[in-house]
Amino acid sequence: MDTERAPFRSGAEVRQAAAAFAQPIIEQGALQLLTSFGPFIAGCVAMYLVFPISYPLTLALGVPTGALLVRIFTVQHDRGHGSFFASRRANALVGRLCSLITLTPFANWARQHGLHHADWNNLDRKGGGADIYSSCLTARACSALSRRRRLLYRLPRHPLVANVLLPPLVFVLLYRLPFDTPRTWARERRSVHLTNLALTAAFGALVALFGWQEVLLIHLPIMVVASIAVWLFSVQHRFEAARWTAKGDWSFADAALQGFFLVRPAALSSTG
Repeated sequence: MDTERAPFRSGAEVRQAAAAFAQPIIEQGALQLLTSFGPFIAGCVAMYLVFPISYPLTLALGVPTGALLVRIFTVQHDRGHGSFFASRRANALVGRLCSLITLTPFANWARQHGLHHADWNNLDRKGGGADIYSSCLTARACSALSRRRRLLYRLPRHPLVANVLLPPLVFVLLYRLPFDTPRTWARERRSVHLTNLALTAAFGALVALFGWQEVLLIHLPIMVVASIAVWLFSVQHRFEAARWTAKGDWSFADAALQGFFLVRPAALSSTG
């Protein structure tokens, strides 16, 4: 397909064409919930049962259980986009349930993520929170920085830092605070605090039953395994043919549909 010769479609036309495929199928949505939460809970139960027998085996079980946590985060992501159910309230309810497992405040994350979709791969983007995984500078802009600022830019984006060290800290600690949430977002800021209260109650009950050491040694490895999957989010946005443009040349439809096909070296000159 010669995408350079394809007729231009406006954002409104693209959304209209895609509308027929954006209808919820309740049965499939319910099945996705069952096959996400069920195996994850089973994995956690298995880890608690095996813990007194063998901790290495417990850690081994943490790998598939952590992968299932990624699946639940995907469910939460789709709920943030209003998928699965026609009812906004039903989607929000399931999203909040997911947040108790992913440790990610649903309302706050969903609004931040919505801003991300509205402005992704825009070199002049201003919103979307403190996102280092889907934003970058051009090589020219990076060269114009001082050595100190260039180091501060590059350090958190080093693969070991961005994909191994930071993600567990983001989910376990950073999401406990509305650190990049505007003060005018009262509902979203409240969701952070309510999620914290619910997590305190849930993990407090587990600690009362099993002790804090066992709870920590089981759930921390699960979160570490799951959070390393953040690298998927990075490679989804920063790849060889990604379409990076300045604000004046950026459009939602082009960024969403043509970024996979059009390779424009002048626009792709970036630090990644």
